[in-house]
Amino acid sequence: MTGPAADGTAPGLRAGRVGRRAGGRFVVDGVTLAPRPGETVGLLGPNGSGKSTLLKLLAGVLGPSAGVVTLDGRPLAQVGRRAAARRIATVDQHAYTQNELTVREVVALGRIPHRRPWSAVSGDDARAVAAALARTGLTALADRSWHTLSGGERQRAQIARALAQEPRELLLDEPTNHLDIQHQLDLLELIAGLPVTTVVALHDLNLAALYCDRLLVLAGGRAVAEGTPGEVLTPALIERVYGVRAEVTDDGGRPTIRYLRRPPTADR
Repeated sequence: MTGPAADGTAPGLRAGRVGRRAGGRFVVDGVTLAPRPGETVGLLGPNGSGKSTLLKLLAGVLGPSAGVVTLDGRPLAQVGRRAAARRIATVDQHAYTQNELTVREVVALGRIPHRRPWSAVSGDDARAVAAALARTGLTALADRSWHTLSGGERQRAQIARALAQEPRELLLDEPTNHLDIQHQLDLLELIAGLPVTTVVALHDLNLAALYCDRLLVLAGGRAVAEGTPGEVLTPALIERVYGVRAEVTDDGGRPTIRYLRRPPTADR
């Protein structure tokens, strides 16, 4: 947990016992999350556990039905969308545009929160876009059509767009979905090395163990475990949350999970 700032406020992006009701029930129920500056926090849990909803609450896309999301101690609703967008960047599972945009133009969308409507591109905007392209290895593809990119390249372009915002907090919703293992590793290596506070929803427990500093596990909308990968990813937790048996070994302080087949039933 992070401590208070010099003025007594809580630094960074925090969720305090947040809940979100939908369809007559809480899809997120009393979850608290306080990422430390610069760390990568992995959100884990089965489908329907509330990961995407929690990310939307942190981003201000949804408002909480209970609890509060704060940015430097101020409720996010009071910060304002434009000011929040200068601090918080998001990368969704699926990104698509029907417009014929180049990679550079897609990345430049990240500068919108920093510009006045209809204003010309500034030197700061151009420098931020160039830096984001370079950081994600896309400089050589900057003038390519976004539609011609592979899945991994599109995800990198979306991260570059987020980086062009020059955020201090980055939220990603299952960014490795539909990528082959090489692109999953490349993408998470990039994310883990960014100089921002990152909250990323993931399905793959081994990737979460490898790249995240801390994990928050959700089940049924509630937080059931939080801590380092070594503290959280135990056989008991995996069976409780995911309903599967697993062996967990320590690999230099990072757990490695090996899933076990179910024992044969009597009629097999």
